[in-house]
Amino acid sequence: MRSEPTAPAYHAAPPAAHYSPAGPVPAARPGQGKAAGPVLVAATIAMGLMAGLFFAFDVSVMPGLAKGDDRTYVTAMQNINKSIENGLFGLVFVGAFAATGIAAYLEHKAGRRTAAFWAAAATVAYVAALIVTMGVNIPLNNQLAQAGDPSQIQDFAAVRAHFENTWVATNMLRTALCTAGLAALTRALLLHSRASR
Repeated sequence: MRSEPTAPAYHAAPPAAHYSPAGPVPAARPGQGKAAGPVLVAATIAMGLMAGLFFAFDVSVMPGLAKGDDRTYVTAMQNINKSIENGLFGLVFVGAFAATGIAAYLEHKAGRRTAAFWAAAATVAYVAALIVTMGVNIPLNNQLAQAGDPSQIQDFAAVRAHFENTWVATNMLRTALCTAGLAALTRALLLHSRASR
């Protein structure tokens, strides 16, 4: 009696290794990934404080002073410009730039490119505000100071006219730029939070 031929045994081949044409995705560096979040939060707070400061001048300080006489206007602005030159303001003023730029760098290094883009956009907006400040507002503040003590100024109307309209207009521009920077940082924070889950 013939035996039926036995079918040859087949062994399943091991599954092929997954191949990615783009190569392995580099992992984020732990130190940078952890630091990015707190720096981004600090940048957002500092940017918000600067936007709020400029906005306060737009909606209350300058409109209030505009209703006063020329001597009161010049005297008040000289005092405000002196008072704002303090360490706390300097920390926020410079810190907004430093923290925003560092946040953009850390987000980029951690592989969160979209969050880095928005943080970089915020940095550009704040740099533009710094350029306006250094190029227009600070020189006007210096000229107002150089007018001398109010007791020695002869023509308050001329001093005020040279200062007021340009300073107010450029401060509105600074408000808009810092507000745009704040919006960009808020977007970066949202993207950072999503990517970190």
